[in-house]
Amino acid sequence: MKEDCIFCKIVRGQIPCGKLYEDQTTLAFLDVNPWSRGHCLVIPKAHYSCLDECPDEIIAAVSKKISLIAASVLKVVQAQAYNVLNNNGRAAGQLVNHLHFHIIPRSADDGIISHAPQGKYNPGELDDLAKRIIQEL
Repeated sequence: MKEDCIFCKIVRGQIPCGKLYEDQTTLAFLDVNPWSRGHCLVIPKAHYSCLDECPDEIIAAVSKKISLIAASVLKVVQAQAYNVLNNNGRAAGQLVNHLHFHIIPRSADDGIISHAPQGKYNPGELDDLAKRIIQEL
């Protein structure tokens, strides 16, 4: 646990939340600034800043709960679909430095994340980049 982390404070019960689910590893609660009705966050209870810092067994435990929680939220808010969003680092839009996954209920034409930009690789660039990443792995 990190003393000054708002999500760690929620885990410790120092800040109230609209708790949806809790077990030994995972906590889920409603987002206080929702993009849509039912928007919630699923977090590991232990403090990890980003996905690449979190142990595989914790990621697995938290991930197993995302579909369960999403299905329940969608049924209650009668959404047609949902996004699962995870930002890692400030440049990626992460506002709270504690690993978390957003479940964002969606409906057609809701105006949320309406499209993502699509780029293209120059000839040979895709293969070169893939080789370099494989070497790093």
